[in-house]
Amino acid sequence: MTYSGSPNTSTGSEPSGAWRGDSASQPHAFDPYLHPELFRGVLMRRLFAFLIDLVVLAIPVVLACVFIAVFGVVTLGLGWALFWLVSPASIIWALVYFGSSLGGPHSATLGMRVMDLEMRTWYGAPAYFVLGAMHAVLFWVSVSFFSPLVLLVGLFNGRRRLLHDILLGTVVINSSVGVPLPEAARSYWP
Repeated sequence: MTYSGSPNTSTGSEPSGAWRGDSASQPHAFDPYLHPELFRGVLMRRLFAFLIDLVVLAIPVVLACVFIAVFGVVTLGLGWALFWLVSPASIIWALVYFGSSLGGPHSATLGMRVMDLEMRTWYGAPAYFVLGAMHAVLFWVSVSFFSPLVLLVGLFNGRRRLLHDILLGTVVINSSVGVPLPEAARSYWP
């Protein structure tokens, strides 16, 4: 949204000091009609990238569970009290993984990099740590509350954005396609 002016100035066509939510001030950096190759096959690639990321996330959790199980045997059952740490540690690990990988220089998780995908903001800037972590949180919340059928939203828009992408203002594109970004998208939006 953009602010249209201070209370002392008015353009005559709109109320003084009104907030405008139109996108005329800054167009989307990625147009599905001008560059359809950016969005070709993105949904299927995202599915495989998600499965790869699940394996990456699961490996340290499984290793921690094995360690705690062996430690419990060695300590005659006392070490098994550490199993309560697995759940909160898994959540923290997932947030750090998604935040640092999506907020990193490639704007992609390991699975997304394997599948030649990257996440950008709607105006073309790369993602950052908080956006990456919130992307993961909103994905899990939307799937938990609305069932996995919420992922069908991607079939009904040109940019193949899912519900959490729309809410956060992100878009996932094919990174192997070399489409130049507009000048305003090359740096962060103020």
